[in-house]
Amino acid sequence: MDRLRLPGFGRVTPWLYTSAAIAALAGVVKLRQGVLDYAYTETHCYQSVRTNSAEEEPYVNCFSVSPAGKFTKVFKGRDDDFKLLRSASSGFAMPGLWDGHGHLLQYGEFLNSVDLFGSTSMDHVRSRVRSYVSEHPGVGSREEWVRGVGWDQMVLRQTPTASDLAADKELKDLYIMLDRVDVHCIWVSQAVLDLLPTSMPDVPGGEIVRNPGMGVFCDNAMDMVMALWPKPDSSKKRQFLKSAMGKLNQVGLVGIHDAGVTPGNLELFKELAGADDWTVRVYAMIECNERNAFCPDEVERYTSSDGFLRIQSVKLFADGALGSWGSALIDPYTDRPETSGSLLVNASELVYDTIAWSNRSFQVNIHAIGDLANRHAVDAIVAALRPLCPNEPLSLCQSRHRFRIEHSQIIHPDDQARLHAVGIIPSIQPTHATSDMAYAEKRLGKERTAKEAYRMRSLLDINPVLGSDFPVEPPDPFQGIYAAVTRRSPHTGQGTDDNPDGWYAEEALTLDQAIRGFTEGPAHGGFTEGKTGVISPGAYADWIVLDAPLESLDIEDLRSLEVRETWVGGRKVYARDD
Repeated sequence: MDRLRLPGFGRVTPWLYTSAAIAALAGVVKLRQGVLDYAYTETHCYQSVRTNSAEEEPYVNCFSVSPAGKFTKVFKGRDDDFKLLRSASSGFAMPGLWDGHGHLLQYGEFLNSVDLFGSTSMDHVRSRVRSYVSEHPGVGSREEWVRGVGWDQMVLRQTPTASDLAADKELKDLYIMLDRVDVHCIWVSQAVLDLLPTSMPDVPGGEIVRNPGMGVFCDNAMDMVMALWPKPDSSKKRQFLKSAMGKLNQVGLVGIHDAGVTPGNLELFKELAGADDWTVRVYAMIECNERNAFCPDEVERYTSSDGFLRIQSVKLFADGALGSWGSALIDPYTDRPETSGSLLVNASELVYDTIAWSNRSFQVNIHAIGDLANRHAVDAIVAALRPLCPNEPLSLCQSRHRFRIEHSQIIHPDDQARLHAVGIIPSIQPTHATSDMAYAEKRLGKERTAKEAYRMRSLLDINPVLGSDFPVEPPDPFQGIYAAVTRRSPHTGQGTDDNPDGWYAEEALTLDQAIRGFTEGPAHGGFTEGKTGVISPGAYADWIVLDAPLESLDIEDLRSLEVRETWVGGRKVYARDD
């Protein structure tokens, strides 16, 4: 028998041998990793496990997790497997929940600033600011402004001014900047006003509120103030991120879609992602340093090997918010007929930016609240899809690119039809509906509200993504599920005076639909189907443990539900103190 002979060496042959050796070594490493994963898998059993998977049983009670932090096996424990039965936890597991629209750094900053949510009077606001200042010596200087969020002129029953802060002698000389509840307006002190020019012209796409006095800046007008604000350094941002992730894990969140991260902050995210205290998966949307810009040289697509950070989408802004009369409407506001709101960018520029980013293979997600803004968003997305897939139906092209409209709050019936026809993904925050229901009809009138506003059930066929928009709303996904199912406030359990049992309840979701909106919805909207939102072999081992399955609870129990444990990548990142 001839002996195996290797071919003679030539100039190319050593490279072939080297490549073959590398390939063989890689195969051995992969095989060894598989063996290690198999050898060191951990099995977890519970009273019940909701899988959310179409390929697995809908309910099992055991799963195995590899050292790489993925599910390897999902199964029902046998009645005769006494060892597994004895070791089973008394809890009930389900896939970890995702928030489809939040703001991570801003939430961390909120947790380390003045909480103004629920303030009902100027005295209440001043008291909270004063308490914060006394507990944080040194804040209020030119180098470190007092920050806060949560005021609402509708609740205060007046538009705030710098003079309202100066009325307190302990506050009158401090640098203070307080965000409105929707973070589309800021309220500043006289010390901050003194940094600005005496004469300030009106700002396109924004509002400098001049009556009853100076102090409030909205939407694009905020930029002149934000340019002066001393930004937190990397050390503080790390603190903000750690604070935010801890709170998110506590309410059962294992991942978020971060709706607007600047290039510099994305670099910080890449540096920190994968560390032990990075305990939330982040699907980040790029927001250029100049809002509504095209900045491809400052960012790049990125996916970390462990799945904790993905960057492949961009955030654009069409308009402001309804509460501050900033959302752009086709017809004037009912309670302010002199205005139709503000477009933050003109229609042609929105089309240009959408096409430019989509041509670089980025998913485009457009903030749009008013019906005019939503119309422009649909126009821009359709304009981008046509050159991307010139020989395909728009709906087929959209099914791959998955462009989104963030908020999708007030949509003209004609544009609702276009959303359905193309399959544009609506990103919806159920608690926005229940927070805004107190004044939405004042802003829009009954007919426009009934036909256009706060759709949920009627958008189910186009894979809505559900979230909270934290810190604008609390990040608790169970409050979001409650709001989606009942159309009532999770804070009070009530609807409106006209509809106490649920505001436009025909748009409510079932419990299962709402759960899937916080699991499957973000997975589809973030290109992670089969990896997140499910308990299934190959998916990331992210799950939460509850005291009872959601399906067995009274719906009112969701308002105050407490998570027992949260696990991310097979690691316990939160455990409730009992």
